[in-house]
Amino acid sequence: MTVGGTKGANNMNLQEFKEKLFQLGEQHGFTDMELYYEREEKFACELYKGEIDSYDTSEVFGTSFRGLYEGRMGYAFTEKLDEDSLSFLIENAKENSQFIEDEVQEEIFAGSERYEKGNYYSANLAEVTIPEKMNLLKEIEKHIYAYDERVTGTDYFMLRSGETERVLLNSKGLKLSEKNNHAGIYVSVIVKQGDLVKNGEYSKFTRDFSILNPEEIAKHAVEEALSQLNARSAESKKYPVLLRNDAASALLQTYIPIFSAENTQKGQSALKGKTGEIIAAASLNIVDDPYLEEGLLSSNFDSEGVATARKDIVKDGRLVTLMHNRKTAQKDGVESTGNAYKASYKGALTVAPTNLLVIPSDQGYDELLSSLSEGIIITELSGLHSGANTVSGDFSIAANGYYVKDGKVQNAVNQMTIAGNFYELLNNIEAIGSDLEFSMGFMATGYIGSPSLLIRELAVTVE
Repeated sequence: MTVGGTKGANNMNLQEFKEKLFQLGEQHGFTDMELYYEREEKFACELYKGEIDSYDTSEVFGTSFRGLYEGRMGYAFTEKLDEDSLSFLIENAKENSQFIEDEVQEEIFAGSERYEKGNYYSANLAEVTIPEKMNLLKEIEKHIYAYDERVTGTDYFMLRSGETERVLLNSKGLKLSEKNNHAGIYVSVIVKQGDLVKNGEYSKFTRDFSILNPEEIAKHAVEEALSQLNARSAESKKYPVLLRNDAASALLQTYIPIFSAENTQKGQSALKGKTGEIIAAASLNIVDDPYLEEGLLSSNFDSEGVATARKDIVKDGRLVTLMHNRKTAQKDGVESTGNAYKASYKGALTVAPTNLLVIPSDQGYDELLSSLSEGIIITELSGLHSGANTVSGDFSIAANGYYVKDGKVQNAVNQMTIAGNFYELLNNIEAIGSDLEFSMGFMATGYIGSPSLLIRELAVTVE
């Protein structure tokens, strides 16, 4: 995108707005200044029994201003690029700069030596029409109902797509811009057998609309639901546990904040002072990869304009680095890792991963399964927001899954609770699968991937 090309009704273009804003800022005593622009288009559509249940399209854009005034950083944001917004931003940033009391002040960044030129925008996806998106949902639904007579409906069934454009300009000459887009399918199928009702879920995010295969999506969701029927009880005790990839990525998602330097500095992570130490099984490697081709949060620069970088967080069980923005890096006397993040143009700067993943091995899921003489497979976790303590690492979480005997799935298990400690779990990883799967963050920011993980033992309580 050309920096001068973003324009709306009664609005200046971004370049013109920046020049006037920085000029006015200088007159008011601001030294370093930054303008951050973000535009987001969203589409969401829900289907229920062939009918459109809900439909929503939206476009939101706005700009935020950061500036140093009398040595303190002030913030302000607006949805308009007009004359009134110029003085509004300057006055508000000047006013709230007086309330910032941090011992380490933020700075405006002059820029990294080099930036990757990754393209995370699919022109083909952008050309997919709304009728084509709706038709995909209708095709999936047709296959869902045709798959098995025990299917009674869908709990939720949605397609979402989004496109984000962001631009960062500052008074030190930095000019950065990029666009990305994605589409996602979420489906939860309900099946009924006698009085027993179960559901099965499927979700997938991609930039390649053509890989969303209606038959495969329907098959996955319905079989997942059917496999929960005929659930039985199991003895409550400690078992070897196979966390299936989707459950493993959901648990990892919940504990992502422990790898943030912002949280270690606040005393909210037990990894404070552990950089360079062994914190996990030697087989565990965790990477933050902002250049992942299919990564939803791939990016060439972070929210401060620092070049992103692929980095080892954990290598061979050793904590290599925490994730940093410039402020946390300054406090710890290290370099920023390019993980500055703000949720939107209105958001405060914080720290978050991009695409963070556990590196898969070459061991297939079936190989991990067959190694269990007795154990439990966990396929789904719920109540993560209330059942997991990210400071202590303790968790007690409701789970669904299967009982395994002699390397074979015997049956689904009634509602279970698994309990343990995440820091201990990292050290108790016995094997890692090859079946890498990603989930989008609801508990914490980030696009998080994990293969299936075989854990030495966890306490399993069966209701």
